[in-house]
Amino acid sequence: MGFSEREMPGLFWVFMLLLLFAHFCDGFYLPGSYMHTYSTKDTIYAKVNSLTSIETEIPFSYYSLPYCKPLGGIKKSAENLGELLMGDQIDNSPYRFQMNVNESLYLCTTSPLNEHEVKLLKQRTRDLYQVNMILDNLPVMRIAKQNGANIQWTGFPVGYSPPNGEDDYIINHLKFKVLVHEYEGNGVEIIGTGEGMDVISTVDKKKASGFEIVGFEVVPCSVKYDPEVMTKLHMYDKASPVNCPTGLDKAQIIRERERISFTYEVEFVKSDIRWPSRWDAYLKMEGARVHWFSILNSLMVITFLAGIVFVIFLRTVRRDLTRYEELDKEAQAQMNEELSGWKLVVGDVFREPDCPKLLCVMIGDGVQIMGMSAVTIVFAAFGFMSPASRGMLLTGMIILYLFLGIAAGYVAVRLWRTIKGTSEGWRSISWSVACFFPGIVFVILTMLNFILWGSKSTGAIPISLYFVLLSLWFCISVPLTLIGGFMGTRAEAIQYPVRTNQIPREIPARKYPSWLLVLGAGTLPFGTLFIELFFILSSIWLGRFYYVFGFLLIVLLLLTIVCAEVSVVLTYMHLCVEDWRWWWKAFFASGSVALYVFLYSINYLIFDLQSLSGPVSAILYLGYSMIMAIAIMLSTGTIGFTISFYFVHYLFSSVKID
Repeated sequence: MGFSEREMPGLFWVFMLLLLFAHFCDGFYLPGSYMHTYSTKDTIYAKVNSLTSIETEIPFSYYSLPYCKPLGGIKKSAENLGELLMGDQIDNSPYRFQMNVNESLYLCTTSPLNEHEVKLLKQRTRDLYQVNMILDNLPVMRIAKQNGANIQWTGFPVGYSPPNGEDDYIINHLKFKVLVHEYEGNGVEIIGTGEGMDVISTVDKKKASGFEIVGFEVVPCSVKYDPEVMTKLHMYDKASPVNCPTGLDKAQIIRERERISFTYEVEFVKSDIRWPSRWDAYLKMEGARVHWFSILNSLMVITFLAGIVFVIFLRTVRRDLTRYEELDKEAQAQMNEELSGWKLVVGDVFREPDCPKLLCVMIGDGVQIMGMSAVTIVFAAFGFMSPASRGMLLTGMIILYLFLGIAAGYVAVRLWRTIKGTSEGWRSISWSVACFFPGIVFVILTMLNFILWGSKSTGAIPISLYFVLLSLWFCISVPLTLIGGFMGTRAEAIQYPVRTNQIPREIPARKYPSWLLVLGAGTLPFGTLFIELFFILSSIWLGRFYYVFGFLLIVLLLLTIVCAEVSVVLTYMHLCVEDWRWWWKAFFASGSVALYVFLYSINYLIFDLQSLSGPVSAILYLGYSMIMAIAIMLSTGTIGFTISFYFVHYLFSSVKID
């Protein structure tokens, strides 16, 4: 059966959509989310992620430093879209673990360090770079006591620089402690183990047992070895155990012509921690009281604003409308001449706003971003996006954003039809919606990417990924947005309840500019958001896990309510002073919270990220903060505008003026 020439383009697009979707199905694979069960003496190899630092925020490949390489060569792990965009580069490593075998092993001795390697090691050490190692998908954890309390970090430092000293020392000996939980199953036999999902089959045996890795800890230290002795050993030969920490006189200094020997110890410890709880140690986030305080503070703001809205609706609006409707026609005509406040702008309130196309495009993109955020947070709050699946959160957000292009195109085109009264130009609106926010993000990311390319960072987006992102943009997002726009042309336009006069009414002069009130209104939504914003910024820039999505979901709901109330109150205030240009003011009344978010990001950079070094790191931080602020402006502005539009529509639908 053949296909006609008309059908071929459509089939091509379907094929492209399926191909790209299949490519990103790999992004939803949960590495390590399946329970891996190992038998005694099974061999597991640790993996290494990119080197990261809270000082520079520029990731680098683990093997950019002179570390020992695996016998079979370096092999990169398959990564999803989110991991690639976050700068993760997961490689295999020579660190071998044999289940329940405690041992101390030698890895390798480097060739004499040259000037470039010494300079690189010293720079990475002084910039506080961390080595991020992974075993059975668990990040390695370092625990230390500070003021009587246990402080934990993920990863371990490349080296350390003593205070008031000019020398630097490399971490070349690692003492690993692997926590294992003995697993007992009924009527199953373990066929295969390792990095993949276990394959099990039913057998006649009553029980089969194995071990699950439920914890991965490390104590790093620096040890000076005699290279003449160590070079006689081969990889995985036995080495003498080391008592950490050692003094500086016994530590391995970083300098030219030095040969560095790497060793490690492994200790397996049985634990009562079960597989489903093994991530609890990483996800413990202090400050639950602070989250509840933030929510209580937001509830107080909502109650205050709800009181104002209640007064507007039940006392002012309802009273005026009731009095107006009780009058006969002659009295109404006489009253029309004596009207004051919002009733005077009845012939102008639905007059076309300035830059209507831009407004429709921003509302469409706001719907897309808000929908993506809400669905992602709901799924994360219910535990569907585990931190064990690196990059899944970001991958899921991108996929949701792509498919919500239908909603964005529909809303934008329907609003355009409502304002213009015609569907003419809907393709231009749909294309603009599909390109406006992604285009801004693309430009900012490209500028930041040139900086990362210049630094040879793993955080730089490779050219191949650029083509993938562009393909997703133009092969999925744009067509879906056009489909949504076409659906918007078929939907019934929202009918205005009153007619618009031909001549616009003059707006009375005011003592102060109205934009001051609009900008000031953003402080109320920001008060709802800023405490949770601190935790989110800390998780992004200080390398902490953020997994209190339940709190974030509550904050999102409260933020939505505050944005709606703020926009309704300000819209009513502008109408009462006979200012009928409410469209953009309703958008920015709630959207102005983005200004305070960006200013807070600058404040966080200055006072909380004091360790961030160099202009490159600051530019990267401000670039990503700008993207976040624009996304917040579009989403919160859309909430405020939508609620205000229906408020104004409801308000004037009760006014009977010819």
